Amino acid sequence: MLDLSLAGFLFGLLAIGLRRPFLWVLAYLYVDILTPQKISYFLLASLPVSLITFVLAFGGWLALDEKTGSRFTWRQGLILLLLMYCGATTLAADFPDSAADKWAWVWKCLVFALFLPLALRTRLRIEAAVLFMVLTAGAIVIDGGIKTIASGGGGYGELVTLVAENAGLYEGSTLSTVAVAVIPLIAWLARHGTIFPPSRAVTLFAVALGFACALIPIGTQTRTGLICLVILALLALRSVKRRMLYLALMAAVPVIALPFLPESYTARMSTIENHGADQSASTRVAVWKWTVGYALDHPLGGGFDAYRGNRVTVVLRDVATSGSQTSVTQRVAQDKSRAYHSAYFEMLGEQGWPGLAMWLTLQLSGLVQLEFIQRRLRRSEDRKDRQDRALAQALQAGHCVYLFGAMFVGIAFQPVMFMLIGLQIALAEQVQRRHGGPDRATPRPGDRQASGLRHGLRLPQEATP
Repeated sequence: MLDLSLAGFLFGLLAIGLRRPFLWVLAYLYVDILTPQKISYFLLASLPVSLITFVLAFGGWLALDEKTGSRFTWRQGLILLLLMYCGATTLAADFPDSAADKWAWVWKCLVFALFLPLALRTRLRIEAAVLFMVLTAGAIVIDGGIKTIASGGGGYGELVTLVAENAGLYEGSTLSTVAVAVIPLIAWLARHGTIFPPSRAVTLFAVALGFACALIPIGTQTRTGLICLVILALLALRSVKRRMLYLALMAAVPVIALPFLPESYTARMSTIENHGADQSASTRVAVWKWTVGYALDHPLGGGFDAYRGNRVTVVLRDVATSGSQTSVTQRVAQDKSRAYHSAYFEMLGEQGWPGLAMWLTLQLSGLVQLEFIQRRLRRSEDRKDRQDRALAQALQAGHCVYLFGAMFVGIAFQPVMFMLIGLQIALAEQVQRRHGGPDRATPRPGDRQASGLRHGLRLPQEATP
């Protein structure tokens, strides 16, 4: 039954795309986030679903979709440059087989992020993409939220959602980061959505989905998820009207929630303060130091999965308290081939200083671009401008959550986050078309006539002085 439901939905969506090719773009968003072929036991599991939807999305746009309003921007050019650079480092990788496996999905992630703004040329398309991303991620989040409540708090590495594997979006820290990052988009859809206009039912579903997103860090018991929740709460200070009341609620929530949290969760969160006794945290720090040294010797990077060459020694401190006396003992642990556990060090080790510079420029320029959009539309009373400004704020908050979460998770090429970059570029282009410079906002008389003739319209002649 599950196989039939998954296959029926996907094939139905692809069939409707024969009349509306843009739906193939949404189908790829759905497949790339949910990976239904991994949930399926037979039908979709036997097909290269991701490749099929990728080809249909790109081919449908190229052959059947209008290109009016589409423009290649400098940020897309930066993605293209990063794509070519990653391809070059893959050819010279320290571990060619592992690098080839990662390259097999990274190139699709970058190409789709480069292509997505070209397809999202209208506000309705941007909203549809946001909606598909939120609802698809929501399918995983709702499943995880229900299991968190049912199991009394889940557990680190124990919460199994739709797919029983600890990789990709289904890895605990990655899912926690993405779940918290989409909360602002859920709020935007509930307030400004036009596909599902604001209503009591929409608001109720949005609140429930947002609550499920907040439960994911508890269910996965990831320290990264807790940090992301704190960052999002602080970012909300910028938009709330009653800040003192909000600060009081922020202070009250941990006190109220603490008795209901499982002991295993509070014990794991306490390692944030005492990371020296936690081997996982201490090993991460050692790997980061190794990565810096590696990058100094290999400034152009070692290609994907270059971490497999690391060897680290960690000194752990165990603190024991007996009455008024405290004793500290040290022990030495050795490890090898430990992952970076940080997107920043992942980029530095794999793509070197040039790759890290390109990646950081791509990320930070997005935050700046979204800030300009918000300031540009701040005083506008137009409903569409208010929607665009609110979306820019939601994308900026989600991106900030990602950048903080990425400090502790190796998600430099997480597809959902590159989709958010595609949405940022599309929104910036949408605002530019509506509020562009004089050369775009005020067409010349000849251009106006030519545009009318192309669309079968007869425009009045300009008055002569």
